[in-house]
Order: sequence, then C-alpha cells, then structure tokens
Amino acid sequence: MSSESNAPETPTVVAEISPEPKALTGTPEPLREVQSETEALLEAIKKRAFSEAQTAGEFTREAYLKAVRQAREAVEQNQLFDPERIEKSVEELQQEAERNWQRVVDEVTGLGDRLTEAAKAAWDKLMPSDKP
Repeated sequence: MSSESNAPETPTVVAEISPEPKALTGTPEPLREVQSETEALLEAIKKRAFSEAQTAGEFTREAYLKAVRQAREAVEQNQLFDPERIEKSVEELQQEAERNWQRVVDEVTGLGDRLTEAAKAAWDKLMPSDKP
C-alpha cells in the first residue's frame, strides 16, 4: 500500500500582492486609464483612512484629557459631591419620613380608638347599667 493519495493534486497559485500596483506593459490605452484611475482611488482611500484614524485618535485623546482634568479639578476643589443636591436629598428623605411617621401615628390612634370603643361596648354588654 502506498502512502500517496488517489486525490488529484491541487495546483498552488501564488500571487504577489504589492502595495504599489505595477504598470502593465503593452496594455492598451483604455486599460491603462482604468489602472491609473484605480490607483488614484486606492491612494485617495488610503489617505482618507489615515486622516480619519489620526482624527479619531486626537479626538479620543482630547476627550480623555478633558475628563481627567475635570476630575482633577473636582478633587482639588472638593466638589466630588454637590452639597446642594445632598442637602435637598436629605430634606426630601426627612419629609418622607415625617409623612410616614404621621401615617403610623394616625393608624395607631385609629386602632386605639376602635379598641376603646370595642372595650366599652363589651363592658356595657357584660355589666348592664342600673338604669331601667
């Protein structure tokens, strides 16, 4: 038995890819014009891509520096927290707590009144009055 495969060999094609297209020698004028325009298009795309990447990098760097500067200034000026917002939040919490406390007091008072009335009714039922 042989180690060779029965499958036909696939020819290997090696293409040279160069960043700069080579001029076609002996190419008719219309094809040279197409090649020239294609090269110009590729060059324009390459320049635009480089420019866009550079702009994006500058924008990202500037945005990062701005955020870092603002954070540093906030730390230096001890403005990590807005005192007015904290005070307002505390006041809102206090008002909510007072409203909740008043509801609890009202419910307990109502329950106390009902229990007093129930106890009085039970007492009156158990202990008839001397009045005819």
